[in-house]
Amino acid sequence: MSQLVKTDVKASKALSWLLRHGAEKEGLVIKPGGWIRLDDIQKRPNFKKFTVDKVKELVNNCPKQRFALKEEEGLLYIKANQGHSLKIDDSDLEEITSESSVSFVIHGTYYQHWHSIKKQGLSRMNRRHIHFAPGLPGEDGVISGMRSSCEVYIYIDLTKALEAGFKFFKSSNNVILCSGDEAGFLPPQYFIKVVDKKTEENLL
Repeated sequence: MSQLVKTDVKASKALSWLLRHGAEKEGLVIKPGGWIRLDDIQKRPNFKKFTVDKVKELVNNCPKQRFALKEEEGLLYIKANQGHSLKIDDSDLEEITSESSVSFVIHGTYYQHWHSIKKQGLSRMNRRHIHFAPGLPGEDGVISGMRSSCEVYIYIDLTKALEAGFKFFKSSNNVILCSGDEAGFLPPQYFIKVVDKKTEENLL
């Protein structure tokens, strides 16, 4: 990996942290949907080197399309497409009301987490949503939503979950999101199957 790429990865992670988790701590104003003025970000000590051109490059070259940019009244705004722990509204997300709008709803995880997930379900942890992909890594239309290193694939019964009142949304980079129940969980009763990536065995 070249030094340039390493620098970009570091910058992308810093920007992700700010937009998803650190904006309030940095005293930034967050508009509906998670949008933040880019010039306000540039005033922060750790982000002074984030020129407009550099930020556009990070946004355009991010393979997982983590960020979005827009211009409004001559000002540039940026947001993270998903992954927030910050409290923001979901006005920029497309609500999923029927299984016909997505082929699959799959959560990727690891062997070490499966034992607890099997008992208590999926948790949004400290984030606003549980993340899902509309397919497996590498498949057409699957940009983000799970890491390619995931070892276990959890398939969700979307129809059953929607009927039970769970809300699902789709972000602009095609990640499927669910806030879970009041405690932030999607219980295991909504799992259709759980596939071991290595053996293709159903773990349910």
